[in-house]
Amino acid sequence: MDTISAQELKRRMDAGESLHIIDVREPDEVAESRIEGSTHIPLGDIMSFQLGELEDLDKDTELIMQCRSGKRSMQAGMMLETMGFTNVKNMEGGILDWQALNGK
Repeated sequence: MDTISAQELKRRMDAGESLHIIDVREPDEVAESRIEGSTHIPLGDIMSFQLGELEDLDKDTELIMQCRSGKRSMQAGMMLETMGFTNVKNMEGGILDWQALNGK
């Protein structure tokens, strides 16, 4: 699976790209901080095939997976790849790197 850094994600967001960022953290984690525009689908929902918002997406749509540090999002991305999604990226360092970059 390909990766993307917090810096590259920010650059692409600042350039106005329409991105599909999937936050796989638990609800209490998302309540503390969140990347604007991200879609929250907990890892457990992905693991149990409860994809909700992803059901209507083309399997070639770029999905950027994000969690706290990059481990759970890697798991989720690998699971999506087994479901036929072909353009999945994992954000290295997760929300921790995002917060360090953006000061929040």
